[in-house]
This record gives sequence, structure tokens and C-alpha cells, in this order.
Amino acid sequence: MPARHATVDVIPESAEELLGRNTITEPQPQPEVQPQPPQTAKRLAIIAAHGTLDAAYPPFILATAAAAMDMDVTIFFTFYGLNLLKKGKIDKLKVAPIANPAMPVPVPNIVGMLPGMTFVATKMMNSWMKKAHVAKLSELLEMAQEMGIKLIACQMTMDVMGVKKEDLIDGVEIGGAATFIEFASNNAVSLAF
Repeated sequence: MPARHATVDVIPESAEELLGRNTITEPQPQPEVQPQPPQTAKRLAIIAAHGTLDAAYPPFILATAAAAMDMDVTIFFTFYGLNLLKKGKIDKLKVAPIANPAMPVPVPNIVGMLPGMTFVATKMMNSWMKKAHVAKLSELLEMAQEMGIKLIACQMTMDVMGVKKEDLIDGVEIGGAATFIEFASNNAVSLAF
């Protein structure tokens, strides 16, 4: 039996006839574009990975500023950043002048290696912060907790460095990378220090 083929009884003479309208002379109405309000994140995710005096200020200053702007804030403390959460440590952090080319008073590495130079650099930075009326780190940490900023200590880093929960200040959550990523991946601005 021969194959059957469909046949078209009417063949359109033009594209307009095929589409059922005169596409050349009739412009299509365009949907009205509604202006969208700018999208702003309402969450801030910060990684604090350094335990020096100069690196401890940015996470706390930005976190408390964001919390004051009604943002939901989490700080994840990993590696040397755990020092910021150890009991009695935060106001004893130091800043080393060696290999720190951003020091406001240039210190050649050979001078920075001299005994007592870390003490001098730390004293100098604390003096500058006090003159500028910047809160001490312990005050910023307390303020962060009072504002409801979530502080997460990295479980893996604690295991690697032998840090126990009892070594940390009260109110710290212990969690892994997934805990932080879950927060950060939900429309959060992410920063690392």
C-alpha cells in the first residue's frame, strides 16, 4: 500500500496571509515595562580569617554598621580569625610591622625584625584608634552580640588548631563551611578579611 501524504488544500499567498495579519503595516503593541525598584541585599556574610589587630577591626565595624541598617549579619571565624573569639584574647591582638608595607609609618623589614617592634607597632595603632574615638575590639564584639549578629566558629579549624568550645566566648555557634555557605548563598553580600 502506498504511503499517504498530507495535502494542503489552501496555500497562503503571502506571509501576512499565513500569520493572519498585515505584519508590515500593523505594529504589534509592546507590553508596558514597569520600572523595578533597585534590589538591595538585606544580609551580610563576613569571613574573618586573620587574627591581627589591624585585620580584626573591619569585620566588626562593617558587621555592626550593617546590623544598624537592619541587615541580617553573620561572621564566620576561620583559621587565625578564631583568635577574635577566644576568651580574653581580643584586646591583646598585635600588629606586626614586618612585611606590612601598608603601615602608615614606613618600617623597613630589617627594623621591623628588631625585638620590641611588634609591641611598638601595636601600641601605635591602639593609640591612633583611641585618638579617633574608635571603640576597642572587645566593645565592638559585645556590641555585635547585643545587635544579634551571628558569630560562627569554624569547626574544622577548631579541630585542626586544637581549639575547644570552652576556649571561646559565650554566644558563639560552632559550624562548618556549609553552615556559613547556607547563609551566604541566600542573597547576602559577602566579604572576607
